Amino acid sequence: MRIVIGSDHAGFVLKQELLPWLREQGHEIEDAGSFDPAPVDFPDIARKVADAIVTGRAERGLMVCGTGVGAAIGANKMKGIRAAVCHDVHSAHQSVEHDDVNVMCLGAQIVGSWLARDLVTAWLTARFSTAEEYRRRVAKLADMDAGR
Repeated sequence: MRIVIGSDHAGFVLKQELLPWLREQGHEIEDAGSFDPAPVDFPDIARKVADAIVTGRAERGLMVCGTGVGAAIGANKMKGIRAAVCHDVHSAHQSVEHDDVNVMCLGAQIVGSWLARDLVTAWLTARFSTAEEYRRRVAKLADMDAGR
């Protein structure tokens, strides 16, 4: 899968741990920064991650910040993005199955690298449900994105 990953300074170390593991899993990775632990504004990175998805360069995006909350807020400001903070495996897979989430946000101060791998695995292997109720709800989210 083509994945874009980004982090702010608080998520930098966890992102660096995930990068080689994701590549070992056979994924094509675009790194949107940050590229060192110096302070950076998470909205700048969220914009880069979201842009890679809405332009089709990536199928899904991962954002890592301190709690995942700022990353989710930033990514969700971009049309076409459905970002969610996931700190448990159930939320990770259900966010895709029910809500077609295309950006998963992790909090490096909340989860360690082992749990992060489990979360990412659950999220990447999940598929959006074909059930009409979920499709209808996600279509309503798209209408909201479009200002309808």
